[in-house]
Amino acid sequence: MTTSARRSKRTEALEQRPVNLDGFVEEWPEVGMVAMDSPYDPEPGVRVENGVIVELDGKPRAEFDFLDQFIADHAIDVEATEQAMAIPAVDIAHLLIDPRATRKDVLAVSRGLTPAKLLEVVKTMNVVEMMMALQKMRARRTPANQAHATSARDNPVQVAADAAEASLRGFRELETTLGVVRYAPLVAIALQVGAQAGTPGVLTQCALEEATELELGMRGITAYAETISVYGTEPVFCDGDDTPWSKAFLASAYASRGIKMRFTSGTGSEVQMGNAEGKSMLYLEIRCILVTKGAGVQGLQNGSISCIGVPGAVPAGIRAVLAENLIASMVDLECASGNDQSFSHSDMRRVARLLPQLLPGTDFVCSGYSSTPNYDNMFAGSNVDAEDYDDWNVLQRDLQVDGGLRHVPEAELLAVRNRAARALQGVFAHLGLPPITDKEIEAVTYAHGSKDLPPRDVLEDLKAAQSVMDRGVTGLDIVKGLDAAGFTDMAHSLLAVLRQRVSGDLLHTSAILTPELETLSAVNDTNDYAGPGTGYRPSGARWEEMKRLRHVVSAQNPEQEVG
Repeated sequence: MTTSARRSKRTEALEQRPVNLDGFVEEWPEVGMVAMDSPYDPEPGVRVENGVIVELDGKPRAEFDFLDQFIADHAIDVEATEQAMAIPAVDIAHLLIDPRATRKDVLAVSRGLTPAKLLEVVKTMNVVEMMMALQKMRARRTPANQAHATSARDNPVQVAADAAEASLRGFRELETTLGVVRYAPLVAIALQVGAQAGTPGVLTQCALEEATELELGMRGITAYAETISVYGTEPVFCDGDDTPWSKAFLASAYASRGIKMRFTSGTGSEVQMGNAEGKSMLYLEIRCILVTKGAGVQGLQNGSISCIGVPGAVPAGIRAVLAENLIASMVDLECASGNDQSFSHSDMRRVARLLPQLLPGTDFVCSGYSSTPNYDNMFAGSNVDAEDYDDWNVLQRDLQVDGGLRHVPEAELLAVRNRAARALQGVFAHLGLPPITDKEIEAVTYAHGSKDLPPRDVLEDLKAAQSVMDRGVTGLDIVKGLDAAGFTDMAHSLLAVLRQRVSGDLLHTSAILTPELETLSAVNDTNDYAGPGTGYRPSGARWEEMKRLRHVVSAQNPEQEVG
């Protein structure tokens, strides 16, 4: 008589935990399936002759691929490199966490470090030490946050309302993308209008293929760009018909019009595309960071962007993601630090992914907090979404750390969603675009997501989107439409955003606009952290704002809510 093996009740309970739906894989260094410690990563080294780097991390110049050449010629300070490279990695790590050493002291060394040396430095550091270093190395003193505002139906009315709510909640940048790319002009206009309905000065972008994204920026229908991807191996770069020089040229096109932009990269992309050349994910990401620096771009969106499932599956993968954020900041780049894609079924693991950026603060803690429910997120879902707003606010209050957001009473949210939809209704009418009905405005005021909205006439919308491009509609036409519809304050706010491309202030490292429409950047808001009692700390009116939650009761009268 045979009997089946009896299982532990505890094992059965653990098998049902959400974390066991996640994917985990053993390391495979030969194909790059290793986070930050591959036996095939090169040893650090540099040699300079006649002011030219002739050997980089053990490779002579004759054997350089185009990333080696670009990094050697444009990213590494040839006058500082030999002295910087002579400093032991652990001493550089001590410099990073020593509050007596300033951010400027670190930058004087990091400007001369090679990719392999930067890797060696962070390999000496644990996660807590990296967070200590990131707190000092963040470019802008004041942390901020960025949101996604997208719609599974590419519904512009929904995007406008969600953008307005996100703006009012505190996000300083908003990003959208499309399921149907031809919808882009309408959705980009909706994002721009909605962003100014909440809090003035919020910057917007529409993530598309690079030619259309650039044209929308040139026309003033978007205010910044981010999805200009760089990669850590030559074959993967070539798969996109690109080189570091072509990306640098594109960056200069944005700069020529005063448009803020940053590159995008992240650990795991080369593995995902099948050409990691046996190197660790972090080593290849460091090459991307230095290509960004060499191209003269002010910042980088990194943190395993769109690839988090890859490092998230291998040992120390989330540590490597934090390390790439730190290294971007170490070389004086703005860092929009990820947390922008779903990667785990476990709420505990989602928070563990988030805390290394939230606790020390980064220039943008998320480079894509989903302002919609994740079913509407067209970036394949975010690590945090609209249903996490209250949890996020509680974390800020519990730990007194600033993640850029605030609680907003429901009445204010309903009012701003309605106002954004009505403003877009007026702009569409002014531009001769398909009408937005009062029924749509009523629905979107109270909606959670696209499932709660009436469908639009997609064919007419797509015809209208093409007409926006054919007629040469610009940001100034949107300003005129807002003014004509009676939303003069929003028109002034949008015009102030457009004026920034004349002043060029948004080209400064880590620039944002405050609600008062003043530029805040690493130039006039330099991170001055120098240990306990220094640097940015939530205080005054901001701390009082962070104390407010959906349900806070009076200490004198527990029956009365004061939140």
